[in-house]
Amino acid sequence: MRKSSLLVVTIAVTGALTLSACGSRGAKSGSDNAGGGTTKVVIGVDAPLSGKLSALGLGIKNSADLAAKKANKDKLVPGVTFSVEAKDDQANPTSGKQNATALVDMKDVVGVVGPLNSSVSQTMQKVFNDGKLTQVSPANTSPELSLGPDWGSSKFTRQYATYFRTATTDVVQGKFAAQYLFNEAKKTKVYVIDDKKTYGAGLAAIFQDEFKKLGGTVVGTDHINPDDKDFSAVATKVASSGADSVYYGGEYPEGGPLTDQIKKAGAKVPLFGGDGIYDPEFIKLSNNNSEGDLATSVGAPVDELDSAKTFISDYKAEGYKEPYAAYGGYSYDAAWSIIEAVKAAVEHNGGKVPSDLRAKVLEEMGKVKFAGVTGQVSFDQYGDTTNKQLTVYSVKGPEWKAVKSGTYTG
Repeated sequence: MRKSSLLVVTIAVTGALTLSACGSRGAKSGSDNAGGGTTKVVIGVDAPLSGKLSALGLGIKNSADLAAKKANKDKLVPGVTFSVEAKDDQANPTSGKQNATALVDMKDVVGVVGPLNSSVSQTMQKVFNDGKLTQVSPANTSPELSLGPDWGSSKFTRQYATYFRTATTDVVQGKFAAQYLFNEAKKTKVYVIDDKKTYGAGLAAIFQDEFKKLGGTVVGTDHINPDDKDFSAVATKVASSGADSVYYGGEYPEGGPLTDQIKKAGAKVPLFGGDGIYDPEFIKLSNNNSEGDLATSVGAPVDELDSAKTFISDYKAEGYKEPYAAYGGYSYDAAWSIIEAVKAAVEHNGGKVPSDLRAKVLEEMGKVKFAGVTGQVSFDQYGDTTNKQLTVYSVKGPEWKAVKSGTYTG
């Protein structure tokens, strides 16, 4: 998601479980561990831990925390103890930038998982890059974050060497959705709506372009304000447009009420969205008036992956109060990629923690490759995941059900 948010991916730890660099008494920090000492290595997490997107953010935090605990339990990096420092951005770009500055200033932080929203990431990227601090988002989907502002004309430019992500981009997600809606759902007349935010507007534009290329008709377009609750004017337009479907670029807090009001206005058509609406809260906020609605999300359903069985059982055993949600697996893999980079840096330094660990982690990130919760994890030359798998979900009764998984080939 998300671009905000869409195309993201997602992580930190709470209460007594959160150990910051300042709180690691008796441990060495940023120095080699010869002589039997233990070096505390901190993984930062930035996500909306409060506010209307906290259902996703808390899953990101918990999943990153679980990765750190697993690495410690398995003694994956001898002489190193991992901890997590979580920051709440409330899905606000300004807060995200402040959190990025704080994390860069914490010298024991060697990498950061997050954020959820692409619009938040836009304010953080330069801060992390200036601080040579690795960032791995489990949820960002905006193509611009990795490919630069001219990505639409195929002029790809990696602006920030510190940026990586385990979620695929909206170029993939938007086209995958358009192909499913036109070719398999057999919908030919769509009304496109977005929330004006980086994620939503970008995703909607990519979808719209692909849908028209396939031969579909866009019968209308509109925008909503993210903080509005009354969408009756847009709903009336949809009902009178003759649309057989709606595509919404945005997130579930507005998406749920929007689909409810569209149906109440008389348009009994499915609303299709991206990973921004793929959450149980969407169904609740629709007043259970979202039967048949559709959403894409990155990867395959985690609970159906053999590679995720241990993650799911460990998450349950840890007793987290919140579900891992849409980005849990990608958040675990994001944190684990940082852990793998730490492991490589220590091994390449004769088994000792290098004094410039943060810089060494960044050097190793592009070479990271492992079998993760979500499948094979590695990054291309732009820092994007090499995993292009997505899934279409449909609302059936009180929950989302997977209807098609596939790998986008372009």
